[in-house]
Amino acid sequence: MDLVIQDGSRISVVYFSMSEDNIKKQIALPWMSFCSDGISAAPEGVFLKSSTHPRSYGNFARLLGKYVREEKIIPLEEAVRKLTSLPAANLKIKNRGLLKAGYYADLAIFDPEKIRDNATFETPQKYATGMVHVL
Repeated sequence: MDLVIQDGSRISVVYFSMSEDNIKKQIALPWMSFCSDGISAAPEGVFLKSSTHPRSYGNFARLLGKYVREEKIIPLEEAVRKLTSLPAANLKIKNRGLLKAGYYADLAIFDPEKIRDNATFETPQKYATGMVHVL
């Protein structure tokens, strides 16, 4: 409780329990979809008073930059499916996840050659690069 009072924000933990080999195997599974339980906060002002996990700023960019472009674990098209239509179908969210007439258009326009996560455990509040527009 002293930490909660001293810090003035929520207390969180980071576990280092996954291996890179296991992550790569899971990414390649056809039924594996992606999400993030990271917070959405600006890297300025009051948000800098507490830390966060790097995934809050670079979860999807890490998949697209590191595991798709650099390590070629899955093709870009498969990564986009795992970020869009697959989770929408799994969660039974209607009219989302595909670019189709009558669907809501949630668009993330990025440069596949430049998309990269920049957040680290030491400096987690850094935006990814290569994202052009989010509509």
